[in-house]
Amino acid sequence: MGVTWIPFVIAGCVALAVCIAVVLFRPMGAQRRRLRPLANTERLTLLPEYTRAVRARTVAAVVTIVLLAVAFAASVLVAARPTGLPTTATRVGGGDPEDVMLCMGAPSTDPAVAATLTYFASQVDGFGTQRIGLTSANRRVIPLTRDYQYAKQTLSDYARPADQRGDVAAFSAPVTYVDYTPNLDDLLTLCLTGFPDFEHPTAQRRSLIYVGPDSTPPGGPALFSADRVRDLALAGGVQVNAVVTGRDDGALSDLARATGGRALPAGPSVTARLDDIRDHPPAARVSDDADGERAPESPDVPVLIALAAMLAVAGWPMVRAR
Repeated sequence: MGVTWIPFVIAGCVALAVCIAVVLFRPMGAQRRRLRPLANTERLTLLPEYTRAVRARTVAAVVTIVLLAVAFAASVLVAARPTGLPTTATRVGGGDPEDVMLCMGAPSTDPAVAATLTYFASQVDGFGTQRIGLTSANRRVIPLTRDYQYAKQTLSDYARPADQRGDVAAFSAPVTYVDYTPNLDDLLTLCLTGFPDFEHPTAQRRSLIYVGPDSTPPGGPALFSADRVRDLALAGGVQVNAVVTGRDDGALSDLARATGGRALPAGPSVTARLDDIRDHPPAARVSDDADGERAPESPDVPVLIALAAMLAVAGWPMVRAR
């Protein structure tokens, strides 16, 4: 658990210390009164009724002090804006904050890619706190965004048959290289860099979903190695998932396993594979985000404790009367 505004906690502790000091060192009105001396008070204090009355008064004072202290501490904690406690806030409007980067290792005409684009075009309607992005073999088609209308329109456009689309080259323009051949590790690195400040973990969960083959044709030297891709994914807290088209060479399976993700063959139903992946999202995080975003505030528990304590203090006289 953490707090956003630690000065409130310090101020609350100082205020409590001042109140205790005032009570201890300043005589109260009852102490300043001059009581009339009485004889044979032992007979009175030994009566069972007197003992019960003293015990009830002591219990009432202790309970009231404890309830007020609990209410005060919970109120100070709420004012300090706690994070990391159980809360329903992360479930409002679409689940825990999450970044989803779609990484396409095949052209948009590939049936698995088209099915994935169609799947997420329908899924974004249910998003609330998530951001979604799309990366193809050589460009960032959709940077991470919460503009769900734009994302849905773009995903739907590229999922259409080629003869019904406008600018086909906008998805993955043909590029000719002299001494370089596009490869899987470089593509995965390109997708990983689509996350803001991708080398540092964040409170925003990160999920990369790759769709394509598990290997690329041999060619020129690669910019990144498989070990480097794995290190980047682990350092950034990215869960790598894959829907593998064609033969599974094990590279994607190893990467997915290392990052807590899943590598599944495309099979006859890509939608079922994507459902399986989305049913096992990255674990929720509570740490501060490196790019300025913080974990969701969680005042639910201290607010409930403060309200319960105040209600108990208000209802205590009725309990004593009974």
